[in-house]
Amino acid sequence: MKNHTNLPHISESGLYQFVTFRTKDSTDEYILKLASQQNIKTKQLQYQIDKYLDNSKKGAYLNADILKLTKEYLLNLDKNMCEIVAFSIMPNHIHLILIQHNSLPKIMQKIKGSLGFMINKKLNKSGNFWQKDYFDKAIRDDEHFKVVLEYIKNNAYKAELIDADDRFVYVYNDNRCD
Repeated sequence: MKNHTNLPHISESGLYQFVTFRTKDSTDEYILKLASQQNIKTKQLQYQIDKYLDNSKKGAYLNADILKLTKEYLLNLDKNMCEIVAFSIMPNHIHLILIQHNSLPKIMQKIKGSLGFMINKKLNKSGNFWQKDYFDKAIRDDEHFKVVLEYIKNNAYKAELIDADDRFVYVYNDNRCD
């Protein structure tokens, strides 16, 4: 997705980040068409892509045993690299809120590389499991944190997934939503 490659990524230790990444097989002509639109704001683009992916069956591997494997992996990440605050695992994409302690590209390389390898092994697949790029947005303040948290918390419910209760995890309660 060409537009995301040129975005200025903010990467700073201690920063809260909202990150979305998707399976490689979820990208189809519609997603590529959306991504090629030059006159659309990044926030709107990401919303349209997420809305489409929520209902798409393409690349929807993150179910049942793979959902469980993914949750376990994210819950056991090295806290020296980053702290996972919350996540939502949709069938073909993942939303994360994390606190970075390393550079964001290194964190994402580790998550996508290791998790992709594990999922490929489980599915008897090979090659790149995840789309190359990812969407990231630095969390600006408490209000922004609450909006993002509510968005990912309700994502599986809005998509009317029967296992929605199993897809959202809030790991790190720092009282921002009390």
